Amino acid sequence: MMKWISVFLPAIAALFVLNGFAVAADETDPVTMEEVVVTATRTETALDKVGGSSVTVITAEDIKARKLNMVDDVLRSVPGLDVASNGSLGSDSTVSIRGAASKNTLIMVDGILYNDPSSPSRGADLANLNVDNIERIEVVRGPLGALYGSNATAGVINIITKKGTGKPTAYIGGEYGSYNTWKLYGGTSGKLKKFNFSFTASRTETDGFSSADADNPDIAHNGNTSEKDSWENTTLSGKFGVDITEDFDINAIVRYIDASVNLDDFNGFAADQWDYSTFPATLVPNGPKKQKQETDQLFGEFNIHNYFFDRFLESEFYYKISDQKRDIFDADGNFFQNFDGRTDKLGWQGGLNFSDTNLLSFGLMYFEEKLEQRDSSEKSADTKSYWVSDQLFLFDEHLIVVGSVRIDDHSQFGTEPTWHIAPSYLIDQTGTTLKGSVGTGFRSPSLFELFADPIPMFGFFGGNPNLNAEKSRGWDAGFEQALFKGKVKFGGTYFYTLFKDKIEFVFDTTTFTSTYENLVGDTKTRGVEAFAQWTPLDELDLLLNYTYTDTEDPDGESLPRRPRNKFYFNTRYRFFDKCTLNLDAYYVDERKTFESAADKIGNPVKKLDDYFLVNLAAYYDITKHVQLYGR
Repeated sequence: MMKWISVFLPAIAALFVLNGFAVAADETDPVTMEEVVVTATRTETALDKVGGSSVTVITAEDIKARKLNMVDDVLRSVPGLDVASNGSLGSDSTVSIRGAASKNTLIMVDGILYNDPSSPSRGADLANLNVDNIERIEVVRGPLGALYGSNATAGVINIITKKGTGKPTAYIGGEYGSYNTWKLYGGTSGKLKKFNFSFTASRTETDGFSSADADNPDIAHNGNTSEKDSWENTTLSGKFGVDITEDFDINAIVRYIDASVNLDDFNGFAADQWDYSTFPATLVPNGPKKQKQETDQLFGEFNIHNYFFDRFLESEFYYKISDQKRDIFDADGNFFQNFDGRTDKLGWQGGLNFSDTNLLSFGLMYFEEKLEQRDSSEKSADTKSYWVSDQLFLFDEHLIVVGSVRIDDHSQFGTEPTWHIAPSYLIDQTGTTLKGSVGTGFRSPSLFELFADPIPMFGFFGGNPNLNAEKSRGWDAGFEQALFKGKVKFGGTYFYTLFKDKIEFVFDTTTFTSTYENLVGDTKTRGVEAFAQWTPLDELDLLLNYTYTDTEDPDGESLPRRPRNKFYFNTRYRFFDKCTLNLDAYYVDERKTFESAADKIGNPVKKLDDYFLVNLAAYYDITKHVQLYGR
C-alpha cells in the first residue's frame, strides 16, 4: 500500500495555474458553436458534413479536462488507434491506425509534416510533442492518399494550434509530480485590431524511470538497473496572423522543440554492452549502459489566404518547412551518430463555392525531402503533386458525397495515382446516419530505405534504390444512431485494408547480409470500431468505445504489437461551475512480439502482457484567476 501512496501522492500535489490580465483561463478558450474539421476534406467543414470518413476530434476542452501533457497519451482514447511507447518520458513513442505500421500514418502539426524524413521508415516519433497551445487534434482513419499523398496509407493525424482571439491575455503555471517531474509554462494570446497572436513556452524535466527490469533477480547481479532514463524538453509554439481585410489575411506558424533523453543502449541492456568488433558480436558484462539523444525540431509555415468574387473563389499560397535533427552520444559522452532530416513544401490550394450544394477544391504542390548523416553526402528526393476534391450536399444535405483524386510524381520511382470516395446518408425519421468510404494510398520509400550507406562489418548492403512504393486499398462501412434528442449516441464501423509491396528490412540467414526489399504478397488488416455515448445530465458525460483488430502478413501470421481487443471508457462530471472531474480507463489486450524479442538476459519473449490503466484528473477554479489541479 505504501508503494502506491509514494507513487500517487506527489502526482496530486499542489499544482496551480495563475492567470493574468484579469481574464481567467476558461474565458480565453475559443468558443466553437459548431465543430469544424479541416483534415477530412482539406477545407473547413462541419463535422457532420464530412461525408463517410471515420473522424475523431479531440478538443481543447478534452485536453484541459484530462490534464495530460503529451500528445501520445491524449491519442490513446481514439478508436482504431494504438500507441507503442518504449519506456519513460522521452523514449520512442509511435502510433498506428487500424493495425497498420506506424510508418503508414501521416502526422502533421498545422498541416506541416511531423514524420521524420531522417528516420529509417519516415515514421513519426511523438516522444517530444506536448499539448502546449493545441486547439484540437483531428484523426481521420482509412487510406487518404488522394488528399495528402505519401504515408497516408492507413490514416492522418493533424494537430491544430490555437489562434488568438478576443482581448489579449496571459497566463503562467507550474506542476510537480512523481519521478521528480516538473513543468513550468506560460503564454499569451489575443487580438489587437488586425493582428492576432498566440504564443506559449514550456520547460519540462524528469528523472524518469529505468526501462530495465530491476525486479528480475537474473539480471540484478549483472549491474545496476536502478539508473533513471531522464528527459528534458523545451517547447516554443506560436501562431500569428494579420487580417488585411475581411477577405485577405497573412499567417505564420512556428513550433520549436529542444529535448534530450538518456536511454538504455539500443540493444536494451541496462548494464551490459555488445562488442561489435567481433563477429558474431559478443556481450561484455558491466559495460556502458546509457546513450544520450539530443533532438532539435523546427516546424514553420507562411501562408497568404484570399477570397475573391464575393467569396466564390478561395486561394491560399503556402510554404512549409520541417527540420529535425538527432545527435546521439555514447555512454562516455562521445559523439556517435547524427540524423538530420528536412522537408520543404511549396504549394497552392484553391476552392470554388458554386452553391450550397457543391464545393470544389484543387491544388498543386512541390515537396522536397533531405537526409544527412555523419560522414555521408546529402540524400534527397522530390515529389510534384496535383489533386482535386469535390464535396456534394444533396437532398437538403441528407446525402453527402466527398470524392478526391490525386497524382504524385516522385523523382525516384515515378507516378502514383490515388483516389478516395466517402458518402453518407442521414435518415431523418430514425436519426440514423449510414456512412462509408473507399480509397487508396501509397508510401514512397524513405531516403534511408533508398540510399542508406552500407555497413560491411554488419553485413548491411545499404539502401535499395530499386524499391517500389508501398500501396494500400481500403474501405469501411458503418452507421451512427442518435436517440433522445442526441443525449444517446452509438454506432459501429467495419474496416478492411490491404497493403501491397510492403518495404521491410530483410536479413538473409544464409549469407548474414541484409537490405530493404518489397515483400511479395499482401498484408491485411480488418476489424470493428464501436462506440456508445450518453449524456444523462448537462454536467455529466459517459463514453465507451471498443476496437477489434485482426491482422495478417503475407505468410498468414498476425502482425507483432497489434492488440486484438482494446476498450476505452471516459466519464466527466462538472459541478458548482468551478470543478471538473475526469476519469479515463483503458484495457489493451496482449500482443505478439517480434521474433527477435528477448528479455534482459536473452530469453525469447513471445507475447507482451495485456494491461489495464486508469487515469484520474480534476481541477478547481479557486478564483477567477487561480486554478488548482491534479492527476
